[in-house]
Amino acid sequence: MSELIGRKPFTAWLSEWPLLLIPIALTVLGILTMHTFGDGSSLAPRQLIWLGAGVVAFLVCSSFDMRFIRRTPIILIGYAISIGLLFLLLFATHAVQGAKSWFDLGFFSLQPADPIKIIFIALMAKYFSRRHVEIGDFRHIIISGGYAAGLILLILVEPDLGTAAIFSIVWFGMILVSGISKKHLAIIVTIAAVAVAGLWLFALRDYQRDRIVSFLNPAADIHGTGYNAYQATVAVGSGEITGKGIGYGTQSKLRFLPEYETDFIFASYAEEWGFVGVSLVLVLYGLLLARLLAIARRSATNFDALFTIGVALLFLSHIFIHAGINLGILPVTGTTIPFMSYGGSHLIVEFAALGIVASLARNARSVPREQALNEYLGG
Repeated sequence: MSELIGRKPFTAWLSEWPLLLIPIALTVLGILTMHTFGDGSSLAPRQLIWLGAGVVAFLVCSSFDMRFIRRTPIILIGYAISIGLLFLLLFATHAVQGAKSWFDLGFFSLQPADPIKIIFIALMAKYFSRRHVEIGDFRHIIISGGYAAGLILLILVEPDLGTAAIFSIVWFGMILVSGISKKHLAIIVTIAAVAVAGLWLFALRDYQRDRIVSFLNPAADIHGTGYNAYQATVAVGSGEITGKGIGYGTQSKLRFLPEYETDFIFASYAEEWGFVGVSLVLVLYGLLLARLLAIARRSATNFDALFTIGVALLFLSHIFIHAGINLGILPVTGTTIPFMSYGGSHLIVEFAALGIVASLARNARSVPREQALNEYLGG
């Protein structure tokens, strides 16, 4: 047990306080946006509970020595469990809104893809931390792509195009930072183009194709497939400079904008807080990402650096896709934005991921770099 516990349990987070306080601020902004401030049910009280659970997850992960996640057996077991959970989703659950993405546990619904994201980042960090000097060998890109494809294909079958895109972006981003030749990059882009064409012809369902078509021409069917995107852009534009005020977003509170607590919370927030509020949120996200990159630069091992960059890529892909959908510059895929969207599983995982980063950073500073490297290479 002493191997896993840090020197200062439950106070270690103080050394990386931005990793906790910035997400709390973002979550509070999301809670204020989803609260109705009047008659009708509100998801805000439940989200406060999930916020508390997320903070606990951060404190626990940051206080324990999480360097055990570097170990190959731990990562491979986690990957095998991930594959098993995704298979189980397909055969043991019922479709909700056309997708089998959730386990309904009664009091709590779990989306396995959320915790699997941490396992996937750890797997890619482990693989490339050992082979970054050999990244010129295309074999390593193929093997890492095979690991990623095992998860991505199962997620596409659910179907969950948004989550599959996020896994793809994280994998692609990690091979870029690991160092890849221009020739190999061109090959990957070509393969991706062929895969997208195949996806359109053979994998996408009719409603998913309709969403993409409505994205290209949103005015063609604003009462049908283009409705959500149209209402989101109306909400964003109506916020103007200072917004309509907290609780006074007519598009969201009058239910013209569907799923305003989750898939379209950015549009709902923009309507109530305006350009000023959106700028505040983007600054907070920017500070969080900058902090993660600063931690990655001073990491003692390649694994720590790549894991931290992977977490940053995860957040960045969620932010880019969610905001792009809400602004009408990307097709609707039903993707949350970190910390602000309603939901327990993704919020706890996001705080836990930051807690792991804080733990790796703290424990790396507690020993000389040479000793940390030797410990890692031996594990």
